[in-house]
Amino acid sequence: MWLKPEEILLKNAFKLWVTEKDNEYFVLQRRRGYGEGGGGLTGLLVGTLDTVLDSTSKVAPYRILHHTPDSQVYWSIACGVTKEEIFQHWDWLQQNIMRTLSVFDSSEDITSFVQGKIRGLIAEEGKTSLVLEDDPEKFREALLRFEKWFELPPEEKLVTYYSCSYWKGKVPCQGWLYLSTNFLCFYSYLLGAEVKLVISWDEMWRLEKTSNVILTESIHVLAHGEDHYFSMLLHLNETFVIMEQLADYSIKRLFDKEAFQRVPALSDPLQITKRGLEAHAKSEQFRTFFRLPKEENLLEVHESFLWVPFSHFNTLGKICLSENYLCFASQDGSQCHIIIPMREVVNVEKPDSSSRALTVCVRGKRALRFSEVRDYQRLANTIRSRCGISASPQHSASSEVSLVSGNENDICDNPEDVTLMVGQKDSSKAVSTEALMTVFHPQDVENLDPKMLKEKMKEQSWNIHFSEYGRGTSMFFTRKTRDLIVRGVPEALRGELWMLFSGAVNDMATHPGYYTELVEQSLGTSTLATDEIERDLHRSLPEHPAFQSDTGISALRRVLTAYAYRNPKIGYCQAMNILTSVLLLYAKEEEAFWLLVAVCERMLPDYFNRRIIGALVDQAVFEDLIRENLPQLVEHMTDLSFFSSVSLSWFLTLFISVLPIESAVNVVDCFFYDGIKAILQLGLAVLDYNMDALISCHDDAEAVTILNKFFDSVTNKDSPLPPTVQQASVGNNDKASHINVDISELIREAYEKYGNIRSEEVGSSRKRNKLYVIQTLEDTTKQNVIRVVSQDVRFNASQLDELYNLFKRQHFLSCYWTMKSPALLHHDPSLAYLEQYQLGFQQFSVLFSLLEPWAFCTTKSTLSLWVFRLIDENQDGLVNFKEFCCALDTLYSGSFTNKLKFLFKLHLPPGYMPLWSLFTCRLYVSAFDLPEDGVIKKSPERGRGKVDLQAYLKQWQNEILKKEETIKDLPRINQTQFIQFSKTLYNIFHGDPEEELLYRAVAHVTSLLLRMEEVGRRLQEASSPPESAKPASTTAAEESSTEEASTTPESSDTSSSHNSQDAGPDLSETEWSFSFEQVLASLLNEPAIVSFFERPVDIQAKVGQARVAQLKLKANK
Repeated sequence: MWLKPEEILLKNAFKLWVTEKDNEYFVLQRRRGYGEGGGGLTGLLVGTLDTVLDSTSKVAPYRILHHTPDSQVYWSIACGVTKEEIFQHWDWLQQNIMRTLSVFDSSEDITSFVQGKIRGLIAEEGKTSLVLEDDPEKFREALLRFEKWFELPPEEKLVTYYSCSYWKGKVPCQGWLYLSTNFLCFYSYLLGAEVKLVISWDEMWRLEKTSNVILTESIHVLAHGEDHYFSMLLHLNETFVIMEQLADYSIKRLFDKEAFQRVPALSDPLQITKRGLEAHAKSEQFRTFFRLPKEENLLEVHESFLWVPFSHFNTLGKICLSENYLCFASQDGSQCHIIIPMREVVNVEKPDSSSRALTVCVRGKRALRFSEVRDYQRLANTIRSRCGISASPQHSASSEVSLVSGNENDICDNPEDVTLMVGQKDSSKAVSTEALMTVFHPQDVENLDPKMLKEKMKEQSWNIHFSEYGRGTSMFFTRKTRDLIVRGVPEALRGELWMLFSGAVNDMATHPGYYTELVEQSLGTSTLATDEIERDLHRSLPEHPAFQSDTGISALRRVLTAYAYRNPKIGYCQAMNILTSVLLLYAKEEEAFWLLVAVCERMLPDYFNRRIIGALVDQAVFEDLIRENLPQLVEHMTDLSFFSSVSLSWFLTLFISVLPIESAVNVVDCFFYDGIKAILQLGLAVLDYNMDALISCHDDAEAVTILNKFFDSVTNKDSPLPPTVQQASVGNNDKASHINVDISELIREAYEKYGNIRSEEVGSSRKRNKLYVIQTLEDTTKQNVIRVVSQDVRFNASQLDELYNLFKRQHFLSCYWTMKSPALLHHDPSLAYLEQYQLGFQQFSVLFSLLEPWAFCTTKSTLSLWVFRLIDENQDGLVNFKEFCCALDTLYSGSFTNKLKFLFKLHLPPGYMPLWSLFTCRLYVSAFDLPEDGVIKKSPERGRGKVDLQAYLKQWQNEILKKEETIKDLPRINQTQFIQFSKTLYNIFHGDPEEELLYRAVAHVTSLLLRMEEVGRRLQEASSPPESAKPASTTAAEESSTEEASTTPESSDTSSSHNSQDAGPDLSETEWSFSFEQVLASLLNEPAIVSFFERPVDIQAKVGQARVAQLKLKANK
């Protein structure tokens, strides 16, 4: 590797380096302790220095220096890991530089020329891969060390590296931590003791920051049941964030494909950089805070002051700019933020250059004044250009939505009616245009009972708030907004505010007509999702009048079916019906759809899928919060898993399934404003309220009863709903034994006691616990697979565990460096356990070559293709773990007859295909290892595919009724197949200590079988063909047996084809063949062959070797 020319001191350097070659201008040196001789004690000391010190010397054991005869200064210009590499650089210097240097007159000119030439080479090399790195020169050195020490495949992308200490037991090892796309690596070398650690991100169970008495602050990694601690990091927080992002990226890409979004910065695992990860993390945080669509990315951040008219002062904060939104968030503790869609901006003015200010004018005669913006000129131009791009297609729609920019002079009487116009078309007559609550419970304006008066007072409070802080998407969000939310949202404004707080109003405004089109496309389709929806329609708030009529049921059907059609990865999941039914009560049908989109895809990610990973993660977060905030409860109930099982419905339905409907909607109000944080706070408040009762209970059943009675006693004293609606979702009306608890008081208490929980902490806890949840689910899958497979094989549980780990890792090795791996494209967690991880032909070939017992199948051998085709029972180009283990079990633990039967079947279709086997091997590679591979997908997408249950039942019945195959069921093997069978036996015996004896035995058996077949055929030929043909056939058969005994398998292949031609076309119908019984009987008479196949093979040793060689084999390909 060429290095940026750097002056070095050679006063004591010759004690550490040995000169291998030199000339007038260059010196090639080798580091002591490397290469021949090792260097003894000097080598140990040098190796330790190379690892610990941050200098060029640690890069590689070889280097080239430049100097001039009349100068004592040396310049390092190249280094190399191997002698071959450094000699290539030396030869290049001799051929391209040495001749040119003679034309220069002065030493300075020579040195300048050499330095310029080397810098040019480095610049040429770094044009592609290193342009995004902050310090390309240092990164090149680190990359060289990374490749040298860990020998990973060249595709593995190093992201960043840090100096740190790794604690091995109680002893710290100073070394280097390397973070790459798929691996965490550490290397240390101290006085001859080398420590090398390679952990893939997908193997991690825990990743967290910890501190104790010995380690003030460190990073803890749990993988393979072992704890690893890294400390003494100069930038520990930065290191941890990068590790967290890489682990999360790996988990999403490899395990949780439903949640993986193709982000441009992370779309290619070969191009991931530290800068790209940081930008992605900032954009994700930006979208989460401001509830923006997932397409938005943070482009610019500017510090500035914003004039807030309701407080009459400037608040300090940051302007955040994305493709379609201008956002501001305060930093002075006022908790003030505002979101301005670019489609609402009508002008940008720069009134005062002295104060570096600009004014953004939005629809509704409102303006926002930003001051002290460092680069206000560029920001103004950017906003103008963004508005020009985004405004043209959307202005016509957004101009109708006057509610999103209303103020005290421009508030619509019924803003919801205007909002509807954004997404509706004339053709959408079937779509409901009213919230169900307004239809089934219209407000009586003349009714002046206390509850209605209080409801009117709430509305008046919100109208005052709108007049001060604005209304719609450009409203200021402040502490006062949250206070109003906690007190309760009036029924008339609930749908509008849910749309605003969730960000769904922006989704609907930017997708006019989208919902109507989805409804038209999805209605009438028949899928697994639609079947489940129909089943659950009448279970959604069944006692509410709105869902006792066709109006409510039809609206619910359309919204759920449209979403299943939009997102087939999720399709439909239980609990979505309960949530959607509540949304339909307060929002129009299209608004309810976009609210469902916001909940499922942004606010509760991964909740509504087969494995409900998001809910399980938040349950783990909830457990952590219980430990922190309710220590008394933890002391009494050490096992907090009870709360996880009880709280699952709390998270999935936002308390709707456990609270009366009139109380649950207040919880939903808080959820749309504060996200999952509101649900966690309320959960803690519920446990705190029932603390004494829970501590005194004796078992889980009693605790469940206590919580159920508490939820039934929760009321909403301010609810204006009639009793028939209020009792709709109450399961137990007997509340005499419990004192009623008002939901507003409960929510207020939750905010007062636990409002200090920060959203950032919840997000970090989610990432930390997601690793553990995913790995727990994966471990459950493994145990289920092993339990099923163990019934059909003789491997013990420990061996199956090791084999499963190898099988799964081979699957991932095909996914690490590409987004288009067939294994990755067809990995589906919704499949049966056995089919979640499968191998294509190339992956199978590599793993089988590492584990097969007789070394007869190399990775490029056509024999591996025959094995693959034989065990691929459904011929879909993928092999599952059970099929793989059954094949290995036969080869390792089967009887002589079973092993021979397996080899015999390899040479029958579909395993062996004569003449064009190499072509079929290539065909398999092209057919099953490309993105458009046509592999049969076993599980249709849940939203659009229809599962054929009859086909599944028939397949299951066939498996149950499948009888054991006997040797008499096997077809006869023909001439070509038998010759190939003999060739396979030769390959198996090659390299065995008794190779010659085994070869003779095969030759004897082959000759005997051919003679037996010839005799049998002669006896059967009563009316024989012309006599001249018989000697030719006999001669061909005997010649074939002789050549097989004395030549290589390749030559026997040639002889067989030649002999078949000699036999002539007249004998094609009488070509000789053998039954399996004949082959078995003949081989049983050869003790050498029988003892070879019955010789035990140590599977444990093979597995250990495969574990070490698996990654290296990939690296050397």
